[in-house]
Amino acid sequence: MTESTPKQPKGRLYILSAPSGAGKTSLVAALLQQVPLLEVSVSHTTRAPRPGEQDGVNYHFVDKEAFQLLQQQGAFFESAEVFGNFYGTSQQAVEARLAAGVDVILEIDWQGAQQVRKKMPDAIGVFILPPSQQALRERLNARGQDSAEIIEGRMQQAISEMSHYPEYDYLVINDDFAQALEELKAIFMARRLELVTQQQCCAELLADLVPANAQGHRA
Repeated sequence: MTESTPKQPKGRLYILSAPSGAGKTSLVAALLQQVPLLEVSVSHTTRAPRPGEQDGVNYHFVDKEAFQLLQQQGAFFESAEVFGNFYGTSQQAVEARLAAGVDVILEIDWQGAQQVRKKMPDAIGVFILPPSQQALRERLNARGQDSAEIIEGRMQQAISEMSHYPEYDYLVINDDFAQALEELKAIFMARRLELVTQQQCCAELLADLVPANAQGHRA
């Protein structure tokens, strides 16, 4: 008997939000190493690249005029202004990856999340929080990239952002990195084991194990 390739169900869209300094970027990078068929959507932004960032890998870096043109053309799944810079996610790129059976992560803030939910209500939201305000402040200071004034501004913005955590489906507290990573991974893996997903990807196996004429019969 020749085994056929299982049908790959459509991917799911995940929204991951967190205040600056909560460790979202590091958690996602580690998650991608452990979970197959998972990608992060590369957003467009008007902010300048940070040290080590690459165009087309971390972000698509564009100027304000180019961003506004794309916005007018309706190219963005969502867009938002954060700290005076603009961010946007290509709707066409996201939909293509989902159709290919890849789960896609949008690393966006609560503003973008609200826009996405209007277009795709079944998007799964995950909010990542720091263990305390003090820990968040220490992490921002440890970067050594911003002045005390900027850090204070980021702290106030973070508190405002964190007030939106009830809008999400899952909440992960990033106190211990390894534990937070396992919790985040569990969300993705559990969703893939839901009945409707397993019925799609394992249809032939399930039909062989439980023939249609046997369903509903007690042993």
